[in-house]
Amino acid sequence: MLVAANRLTEPVYNLFRIVIGLLFTSHGLSTVFGMFEGYMGTGEAIPVGLWPDWYGSLIQVITGPLVLIGLFTRPAAVLASGSMAYAYFMVHQPTGLLPMNNRGEPAVLFCWGFLLIAVLGPGRWALDHLLSRRKGGAREKEMATAA
Repeated sequence: MLVAANRLTEPVYNLFRIVIGLLFTSHGLSTVFGMFEGYMGTGEAIPVGLWPDWYGSLIQVITGPLVLIGLFTRPAAVLASGSMAYAYFMVHQPTGLLPMNNRGEPAVLFCWGFLLIAVLGPGRWALDHLLSRRKGGAREKEMATAA
């Protein structure tokens, strides 16, 4: 049983990163471009430059796809996590102490999910992993040729 669980760790973690990136991207697209029922279900985009919502959503549109494909994963995840911490403490927390009372559950979950991704890294199903393997292989060939 433990062996099966260990075999599933890498695929489940990679799927977690991909799903979090996809959800974050979708949330940003709905706010910035009015897609998927738009900002707060209005069917429209948020006005450009509206602080802090538009800027936070722009961060979602940029960092979400990066995390999804696993490119610059750690820096993107740190930025995404920080933006969600800001959203929680500046937007949600002033209206109530607990996330259940201030509608801040998504911000908290995204914040901690991205922090986990930043700490654990991109995983094997990521462009970062593929690029690091290619660089490592090129270095090994250069060293072998030099020797």
